[in-house]
Amino acid sequence: MNTNLLIDYKSQTSTFLDVLEYRVLSQPQQVAFTFLENGETESAQITYAELASRAQRIAGCLQLHGIQPGDRALLLYPSSLEFIAAFLGCLYAGVIAVPTYTPQSKRHLPRLQAICMDAKASIVLTDSQILAERNRKFTYPPEIEAVLWAATDTEQWTESSLITEVTSETLALLQYTSGSTSRPKGVMISHGNILHNEKLIEKAFEHSSQTVYAGWLPLFHDMGLISNLLQPIYLGIPCVFMPPVAFLQSPVRWLKVISKYGATTSGGPNFAYDLCVQKVSEAQKSELDLSSWSIAFNGAEPVRLHTLTKFATAFAQCGFRPESFNPCYGMAESTLIVSGTNKSAAPVVRSVNKSALTVGQIKLEESSAAQVFVSNGQPVPDLEVVIVHPENLTPCQPDQVGEIWVSGSIVTP
Repeated sequence: MNTNLLIDYKSQTSTFLDVLEYRVLSQPQQVAFTFLENGETESAQITYAELASRAQRIAGCLQLHGIQPGDRALLLYPSSLEFIAAFLGCLYAGVIAVPTYTPQSKRHLPRLQAICMDAKASIVLTDSQILAERNRKFTYPPEIEAVLWAATDTEQWTESSLITEVTSETLALLQYTSGSTSRPKGVMISHGNILHNEKLIEKAFEHSSQTVYAGWLPLFHDMGLISNLLQPIYLGIPCVFMPPVAFLQSPVRWLKVISKYGATTSGGPNFAYDLCVQKVSEAQKSELDLSSWSIAFNGAEPVRLHTLTKFATAFAQCGFRPESFNPCYGMAESTLIVSGTNKSAAPVVRSVNKSALTVGQIKLEESSAAQVFVSNGQPVPDLEVVIVHPENLTPCQPDQVGEIWVSGSIVTP
């Protein structure tokens, strides 16, 4: 591919549909995603041409059910190719996607109920298995039952015949916060927000046409959606993925995928690296080659030096390099990425006085009793990050603890 053409193309792109359409025109038969249902064997693949066609058929499904541009569609899927097609189908139809997860028990229902009510969902898109098993284990709240449900994998829907006008300002999705400290809050993500964030991720991780993605992150989560799903399409590169449960059942599966496919970018929360250290045996390590892994991003929860050190030591024999670690920070309100570490640069570590921390002060201290912090890197370009005093709302001094305030074009309502 002509690099100059690619640069010119990206500068003229205004929606994520433009990206997908370009992939269809320039590399229609390239495999976009490979799915490993059990975390080990290839159960399904989809090319860019097939992905776009499938998404347009789901857009047709939405139109057939009377769903209008601007309506909200709750996406109730496991991590799968069908989720990806449904998300893109919503974009084609101008329908606002609301990614969420399939509840496994009654305790998950309150969050789903809150999201459905807050988003004012007009339809629940799901697959035939989930639809068939609906209400067998537990009864969904009436607010969800009252919404129209449709399984997108049961019929050969006709491709959308209506052209929906989509611009950079058009809302693509409502990305809900975890709701761990309060009710889930929907963040309004536009096509422009997505494209700018994908550009920043590309620059922060120094991605290229040679990048290969692999992972297990849930696709409804912002890290899995923006990074593992949309970034590969944005770059036009392959992504191999498995369901989160496949990784949790056997963490070595994640590392085997990186090894087998020569993945260059993969990552997850801090606990994922700990789990690999605890569960991967010496015999399993002897079969791994992690030398291709140049961006091992670590985010979504505090990054711990103990984890980085243990993992790097445990998998050095497999070719893993400590400088491949990329601690990063992101949040739904900024689409995803806020800060990251330069490629091939070792994470920055600082030790501070614990007593000073209790009164909001940063005092460097090199001792065994100090509190150790791993830096989440530098703010990405075009983004202003300020540490602010939470009570008087003024910028903190360099040695003070405060709230993180972020401003820029990727920050959303």
